[in-house]
Amino acid sequence: MTGLRERQRVRIQQAIQDAATRLFLASGFDAVSVNEIAAAAEVSKRTLFKYFPSKEDLVIGAFSDHRDELARVVLERGDAAPLDALERHFRAGLAGRDPVTGLDDRPPTLTFVAMVLSTPSLQARLLLYQTRAEQALTAALGGGASARLAAYQIFAAHRALADENRHHLTAGLSADERYPGAAEAAGHAFHLLRHGLGHLGWPA
Repeated sequence: MTGLRERQRVRIQQAIQDAATRLFLASGFDAVSVNEIAAAAEVSKRTLFKYFPSKEDLVIGAFSDHRDELARVVLERGDAAPLDALERHFRAGLAGRDPVTGLDDRPPTLTFVAMVLSTPSLQARLLLYQTRAEQALTAALGGGASARLAAYQIFAAHRALADENRHHLTAGLSADERYPGAAEAAGHAFHLLRHGLGHLGWPA
């Protein structure tokens, strides 16, 4: 059972995260001060920095639950091949409109992602987050150069699929309208991961 102190810590952290997200969505990342966030969350600035060492962490923290997600999928796959487990997981995310797949068309999600992708300091922190996620997946795949190469390719495929889905949503498609094309694109991407790119006929 989770102790009282731990539950209190989680509540405070979530309150700060929620307040920051509301303010960022309303005014943009650069326009919101740490003092405003602390006041909205009803905590001191010192308490805020105890949970989130920087203003950027208040945004990237929303991704924290996903950082080791692909590594967990591989480690908990049972008898399935790693790519089979990862493809099932991605397809389930599409069906559930998981924001990580780029197929969440709720306005707050689209605004939040656009903010991250248009703010240089957030892009830099997101890159660090992605690097750590790639390292976790590399370890789950067994470590070494081949596992590292595979992990980087898998994450690149995920990013490409999510970017393509967001492109269609911002162009006016709903998530439901995009879903068949998103599922087809996912199948194609995992086919390429399994079989390589040589058949595309690029020059050596």
